[in-house]
Amino acid sequence: MRARYPLSLRIPLGVTAVGAACLAYSAGIEARSFRLRRVTVPVLPRGMRPLRVLQVSDIHMVGGQRKKQRWLQSLAGLRPDFVINTGDNLSDPEAVPEVLDALGPLMEFPGAYVFGSNDYYGPRLRNPARYLMEKASGRHGLNGNPPVVGAVHNPWEGMRDAFDSAGWVGLSNTRGRIKLDGGEEIALTGLDDPHIKRDRYDEVAGGPEHDADFPLAVVHAPYLRVLDAFAADRYPLILAGHTHGGQLRVPFYGALVTNCDLDTDRARGLSHHEADGHRSYLHVSAGCGANRYTPFRFACPPEATLLTLIERP
Repeated sequence: MRARYPLSLRIPLGVTAVGAACLAYSAGIEARSFRLRRVTVPVLPRGMRPLRVLQVSDIHMVGGQRKKQRWLQSLAGLRPDFVINTGDNLSDPEAVPEVLDALGPLMEFPGAYVFGSNDYYGPRLRNPARYLMEKASGRHGLNGNPPVVGAVHNPWEGMRDAFDSAGWVGLSNTRGRIKLDGGEEIALTGLDDPHIKRDRYDEVAGGPEHDADFPLAVVHAPYLRVLDAFAADRYPLILAGHTHGGQLRVPFYGALVTNCDLDTDRARGLSHHEADGHRSYLHVSAGCGANRYTPFRFACPPEATLLTLIERP
């Protein structure tokens, strides 16, 4: 005869079973269901041809993630005009060769990059519930502080050297330019990661360089102080990552956290940001990976974005 459990036990057992099933789905299925998001942004000057920009972000590569590597390699088939990598490529200090293998076909195109905290430092095991508690207390992730003493150093220097050798432009608190195959010149302004207080906006302040065909602002973590500065300086488009789109989203509600002070309504996708009477487009990539200790995504599949930039109205 089948055992009958009292209601007081059946309810928590049922909740536990549902939770376990969701956890298995989010780690085993959705976290490997890679998607391409397509976005059109009306930001180019009149008369300029449309430009296709591939944004990759938050790869968080761990050794052995072959499906992720193959998917990233396949993105070269999109033939973008240029590539922007908004950081957090690593979640394993041994995974630099796999990152470079995955991005190798994309490094055949013009590109630029910024780094995130997980490029510099290995992830730490921590209670995922802390992110929700930090939101309630007004804190955000690492709260904009450098990692604790003794944090694992990632070998980011080799990754930087490989990107530079391929012709990608490093944008850590500096400006740079990309020359496209069509002859257009893109003026880029980038910041090092605000999440660990490496951003130095005073070193790049002053607004876009107007002798280029189009200016673009790039940063890993979309903290409001950075977005305010870029928008006030009249950059038409800002690209960022870091949020993982919330990573665990509630269907019909959205993200619960952003791991920074950006509001959850803008945790992923295209939106606007206004400061000092000026308005910029903001695109936040939900990224295609997760911290190796929290390899879950729910209602937020991993992604890259192909942005098609077109003329302003």
